[in-house]
Amino acid sequence: PALSCPAIGIDLGTTKSCMGLFQHGKVEILSNTQGLRSTPSCVAFTESGRLLGEEARNQAALNAPNTVFGAKRLLGRACDAARRDGPRWPCLVREQEGNWRVRVSYKGAEKSFFPEEISAMVLGHLKEVAEEHLGQAVTHAVVTVPAHFNDSQRQAMRDAGVIAGINVLRILNETTAAALAYGLHHPDGGARNVLIFDMGGGALNTSVFSIDRGVIEVKATAGDSHLGGDDFDNCLVSFFMEEFLKQHRENISHDSRAVWRLRTACEAAKRALSSSQKATVRVDCLYRGIDLQADITRAQFEHLCAKLFQRVLRPVERVLRDAKLSQSQVDDVVVVGASTRMPRIRALLQDFFGGRPLNQCLNADEAVASGAAVQAAILLEEPSDVARTLLALDVASVSVGVEASTGRLHGLVKRNTAIPTVATRTFTTLHDRQPDLLIRAYEGDRSIAKENHLLGRFLLKGFSPAPRGMSLLEVTFYIDADGILSVFALDKIRGGANPIVVDARKGRLSEEQILRLAEEHEKYRAEDRAQRWKLATKNYLQSCAFSVKRTSEDILSYLALQARRKMMEKCQQALAWL
Repeated sequence: PALSCPAIGIDLGTTKSCMGLFQHGKVEILSNTQGLRSTPSCVAFTESGRLLGEEARNQAALNAPNTVFGAKRLLGRACDAARRDGPRWPCLVREQEGNWRVRVSYKGAEKSFFPEEISAMVLGHLKEVAEEHLGQAVTHAVVTVPAHFNDSQRQAMRDAGVIAGINVLRILNETTAAALAYGLHHPDGGARNVLIFDMGGGALNTSVFSIDRGVIEVKATAGDSHLGGDDFDNCLVSFFMEEFLKQHRENISHDSRAVWRLRTACEAAKRALSSSQKATVRVDCLYRGIDLQADITRAQFEHLCAKLFQRVLRPVERVLRDAKLSQSQVDDVVVVGASTRMPRIRALLQDFFGGRPLNQCLNADEAVASGAAVQAAILLEEPSDVARTLLALDVASVSVGVEASTGRLHGLVKRNTAIPTVATRTFTTLHDRQPDLLIRAYEGDRSIAKENHLLGRFLLKGFSPAPRGMSLLEVTFYIDADGILSVFALDKIRGGANPIVVDARKGRLSEEQILRLAEEHEKYRAEDRAQRWKLATKNYLQSCAFSVKRTSEDILSYLALQARRKMMEKCQQALAWL
């Protein structure tokens, strides 16, 4: 049903985020308070409070240990899977209760945050920016995730939305969002196959979809979770750290401020090399008063990052194989994401598709947010001919199965199956009067269950005690439009009179934790508002004091000596107090 308040589309990126609103038949990208159309996905903690977005990034070099960026890469991931990212963070990351937490100094005390909390802070900031831009409350949003995100990561993103006070209407694949943006720009085109190549700061995702009369049907998705702009930055940072060590015998890896400043310079050089053959990496007083200044050519950059460039086409080959299409059967190759501006990446794609020009009809930075905004309008039943004529049919990004008694994986839902989807299987007990039954669900395509990613453990309780093999438990596995798995069970012997309790343990935050974190999030927001009011009031008083002081100096000849002294004294007292 249509809602009275607007719903926005949010592209929560690893490095930057973008928001859009679909209204009056078109998408409007929402600018932040600095007038920029994208906002750094960055949170900083200081002695006085939190800083978010541009403010957080601008002070990062001076407060690197307490500035958190790239939290999206830790969402829903186990410690061992995320450990490869931890050492590259300026802030200290540690394991706690089997999950990652980010440890920072906040208001003079050490505090730890879940990745969901950090992402919620970014989402909450984007929500406030949208509300300020639109002049009304915003509580509904479609939030995008990489197509390769698994169940745990998608649930973690949804939890982050709940903590931020956002009703997440849909968790949407980024490539599907880009496909919707493409459909918005091509409303009258005929039937065709389109490949979306999306490389942002954190990951590479590809999707192949068919579009016909506004119906977008995703055929296959593939991706690389560690192939994005950040990884190219890391190559440059590592190279210049080694060069600095060779030339000056100084290791800067333990100095978070120096590493941050070097990373910023390397990122700028990488961007410059997209349009120039040579760039300069310069950081004054990088470490112990020693400057860093070095030129790097595009050829050198491509040589340094050769191993990364070699991985670019693998997801493309895989997605075409899964979609059962050849290069010649793809009618359009659309590139989105800031990292697709690298000439080498575009050259690789063009060569792979026989020299065909790439379609650059979409804004590389804003396409995903635009598509998310379109999806939000569709879900809200926006009264627009454009919104009504578009429909996106997505697929499951990973295969899902359960562990059989033999230890092998029994498949339930294959990768690239259209979602939402349902799979039902009947289980029985292995022992007499068995009180419960544990089902382990996995994501992956390996034949041995434990070689795949454990999605969750589901404990079935409340069914009739019976001899071995006599209990028949009908278990339904439901993957919703967000790509998130739910499990329901029914005792086939007793029917639906006594539904079975399913105790789901999927390694996510509990409902109690989410509620507590949401309350803490509101507390932080209130503290931020109080701090902003305090600073604004202080600035206003300071401005008034200087204004009165200037005015009194202009009218000295018209005031009595005692009045002049009293006025100047009050101004000085106010300024001294500030």
